[in-house]
Amino acid sequence: MKIGCPKEIKPQEFRVGMTPAAAQEAVANGHEVVIETGAGMGAGFADADYKAVGATILGSAKEVFAAADMIVKVKEPQAVERKMLREGQILFTYLHLAPDPEQTKDLLASGATCIAYETVTDRMGGLPLLAPMSEVAGRLAPQVGAWTLQKANGGRGVLLGGVPGVGPAKVVVIGGGVVGTHAARIAAGMGADVTVLDRSIPRLRYLDDVFGGQFKTSYASAGNTIDLSRQADMIIGAVLIPGAAAPKLISKAQLKELKPGAALVDVAIDQGGCFETSRATTHQDPIYEVDGIMHYCVANMPGAVARTSTIALGNATMPFMIALANKGWKKACADDVHLLNGLNVHAGKLTYAAVGEALGLPSITGTEALKL
Repeated sequence: MKIGCPKEIKPQEFRVGMTPAAAQEAVANGHEVVIETGAGMGAGFADADYKAVGATILGSAKEVFAAADMIVKVKEPQAVERKMLREGQILFTYLHLAPDPEQTKDLLASGATCIAYETVTDRMGGLPLLAPMSEVAGRLAPQVGAWTLQKANGGRGVLLGGVPGVGPAKVVVIGGGVVGTHAARIAAGMGADVTVLDRSIPRLRYLDDVFGGQFKTSYASAGNTIDLSRQADMIIGAVLIPGAAAPKLISKAQLKELKPGAALVDVAIDQGGCFETSRATTHQDPIYEVDGIMHYCVANMPGAVARTSTIALGNATMPFMIALANKGWKKACADDVHLLNGLNVHAGKLTYAAVGEALGLPSITGTEALKL
């Protein structure tokens, strides 16, 4: 199989879909690898690094899309990229279709087979291709939130860890999964007073058992969420419903109940965001204000630490990429139900129910897609 990796074109996206190590693995398995020139530069990988492991460098994304049987990316294909997809081609990347009807329409029209990193599962019920970026985004969230809180950026002017004689900032993390756990650990490590909210009692019990000395936990009822949010200097939204649109946990009307200059960091923005007033921003222009509340809603937070993120993502995606290349998507998905769960679009059909529900579109099952 010929595997192609174009340069990412989303604003301020520095990651790359394939590391030289992944390219080397693919070549060792008998596949051809074509990389757009400069694709790895943002993550610190030169064209020469790819050439050294047997990959071919092409001059444009158009050449890569035209040559490849499978496209491996990081972010969802932008409009110009979607036009280059063709029937029967495999697209393996993050998609986040639930809040994105235009992308969904274009992918359905392309006839391509689209497998989304964020809905691939594992035997423990986890999301192994989302987890590395969730870890990165979670660890970044307090860092960017602390920056947003600075007075020069419109925030409250509160130092996360305080100083002797001045108490620390109060941080509320909504969601105790991968993102929330990493966010809470880092915020607590920075000296903040941290509370994690979740609706799963077993998860709260786990967090208490493992991290009880570092941060507090509380049940995420609607009343409790807003009560704690009123006291917070920073609120980190870390709620995920796999493949579906994120629930709105703080409404626009409730912003007036928050502390003026408080920072909302919405890590769920890829899935539409978990605050009603959230809208996707970029690293170039990351924050905005609504009713005196500062919002940080960058849709590709891990792109800020592109080298770490690229290597972490490449480690996770490589085995699945090799399986798809070695077996073809149908056999690979038939052999691995967890990879099949990543199938979102095939042959003009939506194959992920949660996306269909979010967008009001019909869908078929992955098993049905295997028969097409």
